[in-house]
This record gives sequence, C-alpha cells and structure tokens, in this order.
Amino acid sequence: MHTPTLRRSARAGLALAASACLLASCQNPDNRPAEETSATTPEASASHSPTSSEPTTAEATETSATESEGPRATAEGHVVVLSTGGTIASTHDKTGAVVPTVTGSKLVEPLSGAFDKDKLTLEVKDIAKLDSSAMTLDDTDTIITAVNKELQRDDVDGVVVTHGTDSMEETAIAVDTFQDSEKPVALTGAMRPFDDPDPDGPDNLALAVKTVTDPANEGRGTFIAFADRVIPARGAFKSDTSKADGFANNNGKKQPQRPKALKYEPLGNTRVDIIAAYPGAPADLIQRSLDSGAEGIVIEGMGAGNIGDELAQAAQAAAKKVPVVLTTRVDHGPVEGIYGGAGGGATLADAGVISSGTLRAPQARMLLAAAITTGTDAEDLFAHAE
Repeated sequence: MHTPTLRRSARAGLALAASACLLASCQNPDNRPAEETSATTPEASASHSPTSSEPTTAEATETSATESEGPRATAEGHVVVLSTGGTIASTHDKTGAVVPTVTGSKLVEPLSGAFDKDKLTLEVKDIAKLDSSAMTLDDTDTIITAVNKELQRDDVDGVVVTHGTDSMEETAIAVDTFQDSEKPVALTGAMRPFDDPDPDGPDNLALAVKTVTDPANEGRGTFIAFADRVIPARGAFKSDTSKADGFANNNGKKQPQRPKALKYEPLGNTRVDIIAAYPGAPADLIQRSLDSGAEGIVIEGMGAGNIGDELAQAAQAAAKKVPVVLTTRVDHGPVEGIYGGAGGGATLADAGVISSGTLRAPQARMLLAAAITTGTDAEDLFAHAE
C-alpha cells in the first residue's frame, strides 16, 4: 500500500476520533435507537481479525460521536474518487428538475479544508454522469471495471464511488462480488442535490473517505457510507425515499459472509428478470419472461418466501431450465423455506428454487446475473447470504 499498514493502524485511533468535527452535521432523522445504528456497522469478519489495539469500524462510530481532534480529520493514504452522477452531483435546472451536472472535482472541493493534504491525496475521475434509475448493466460494467483498475494500483489505498441512491445497492453488491482486493471500496451519494441550501453530499463523501482509509475495513469488501452510517454492501437496501438516512441493512449485527471474488466477466448481455408475486399472480408472468430471453428469474415473494399456487407451478417448471431465486417483498428478515403447499418456501426449495437469504430482489438479481455470466453455480453464491 502507498501508506504502510502498520503506520496507518497506529494512527487509526486518532483518525477515527477526529471524524466527529467533520461529520457533526450528519443527523439520524429516523431517531433510530443506538443499537440499530451500531447493528448496521461492520463487525469483525473471518477474513480480518483486528488486534485488541486496532479499532473496529463499530468502535469508530461511537468514537466519532464523542471526541474531536481539531478542525481537520486525520486520514492517510491515496484515495481515488470515481464520480458517476446521481443526486450528489445534481443541480436544479430552469424548470426546477434535478439533473446531474457537477464534476467530481467540484464534489470534493468542500473537503479541501477537512483533511490534511500532506497526509491524504484525493484523486478524482469522472466516469459517468447518470441518474442511477436510468443505469443499465453496461453502466454497472463500466463502474466495476473502473473500480478494479484503481484497486490494482500499488499507490492507491481505497476507492470511493459517488453514485445515485436509486440503484446504489445493486452497484455495491456487483462491485463487491468482483472485488479481488483487500483494499476497501465505499459507495456514497446524497438525498439532497449539490445546490441545496443544506446539502448532505459533502458529509457523506467525507465519511466514505474515512471508510476506505480505515485499516479496520481492509479485507471487508464494499460498503455504503451514508448519513454517518457504514453499511456492508451485502444486504443493504434503500429504505426511505426522502430522509437523509436513506439506507438500511438486513444483516442485523452480523458482518455478512463474502464468497470468494469472481473473476470479472461483463454483465451487460445477461438478462435476469424480477417478477413480483401477489395474491392471484398468474403463471404466464414467468413464461413470458422466459419467452423474452430471461436467463434467470428472481421472484419477489410474500412473507418468509411464499407465492401462490399458479405462480409456484410455473416457478418449479422454470427451475428445470434456468436458475430461479426466491426473495421477499418484506424489508427485514431472511427468506426461509418453512411452509409447505404448492407455493410454500419448503416446497419451492425441494423443486430447486434458490433462497436469496438476506438479499432482496435488486441485489439477488445482480448476484444471479454475476453467477450466470461467469458460469458459477448460483446456489453456491447465495449460500453465503444465509
């Protein structure tokens, strides 16, 4: 690494404590209890066991709320910021609509006085200017390729991707799935545009920089850094359409297990459809998807993972041809095959339908696309999401 790990680890306590003054304006609009906030910060994983003197990321959140080192936060190393658009890089046009217009260099300007430039280098690259709801898998490929290219550089310690919030959870798990590096990656964005009187983008971007320069996050993959919370990519989802604290995590207090990184193959030509189950959903929803060229199907079921009889019969038939993954429309909790009957989770599992575990439909789709395009057994990838 550009900055020796032992030196960074020794300074980590001060670095984490100092983030209070930089992030003091981040609030918790949902008034979540302290235990929920800490539940969405990463715990130590099997791939990284910090020593007793090395702060964990969970400890960092508590420290930043109570201590301060001065006007500048301490972060060391070389961070590449990849700008892709989104609300964080948007301004209002003459009609009042919010559109991506701001370059990456403009995004990092508010951070110029926050970090010590003698210790931290921020290198900025513009790779897209997108509303993330308009993204395609080709755009996802562009981001994955750019991230992996920067991670391979010896002089880079971590990568930050500024991104729209609508599909941030998909890009985060896609990057994580192909991330064959110990260096951390953090996606961040904003709920309020760049020209808002009180933009949240600068604080979120600062948090992302802190996240990827924190030695405790080495080997833990990709994160979403948002509203003073650091969330592992796997199991993350957008939980609110307007509040500043717009992301949540479906893993509870557990650090999600990450499968071995896949060798990158482009996702752009892979079609995976999401089909929503609802009372009375017909079988032809699945058949039409297959007839249109779907190579895999994600079914967004009800409850712990259950669907109606007619849709279930089509799902079981489809599972003999393409991988079929069952998730749920419920925000929290795992998909569990405990109910019998034609559309019960247990029956579907016996027929070869794969449980998404803690992943919801958007992330399940991305993981299934990665499995298909790389020729990986989808069941092996989703086994890590239990």
